[in-house]
Amino acid sequence: MSPQPGDAVRFVMTKWGDRAHWEFDGVLLGSDHHGDWVGIPGGTFMSRPGAEYVAQVDQVGLVPAPTLPDESRGWLATFHARGGPVRVYVDMTTPPVWDGPVLRAVDLDLDVVCGPTGRVWVDDEDEFAEHRVAFGYPDEVARLAMTSCDRVQAAVTAGEAPYDGTAAAWLELLAAR
Repeated sequence: MSPQPGDAVRFVMTKWGDRAHWEFDGVLLGSDHHGDWVGIPGGTFMSRPGAEYVAQVDQVGLVPAPTLPDESRGWLATFHARGGPVRVYVDMTTPPVWDGPVLRAVDLDLDVVCGPTGRVWVDDEDEFAEHRVAFGYPDEVARLAMTSCDRVQAAVTAGEAPYDGTAAAWLELLAAR
């Protein structure tokens, strides 16, 4: 059964080879043609082996719509409220899958970031190159990560939906909860 708006959800990210990575909680806010929007309130505790983080500001996560083809779903986007360390942070992943109230995806290292000034860059290219060899990413998985990264970077840079301010209404909904 898929989660419904208002339900608590859990993000469980792994690295390739079922290696533990980031885990944290959120609340499903709703869905639109872009996908499922998950609220991550400021103060949310996030952890991974060897690291912990507390969200400084409200964030909304966007899980790409399951109706998109898998080659267009290799990412998870997070939009930060004003005052956050970045505006947008997009992880390249395997296509995310809902497992009841748990969202599962494999983080493939590459990230597209839009900083507070609007500058857009790709982060962790060195980590991707290292893990591609060390963890043995299959060619199709590496290709998905690189293609997704190029597509997302172009969309964020151009301010295309959903990177055009669409998240503002979802951030307002989260703040009103």
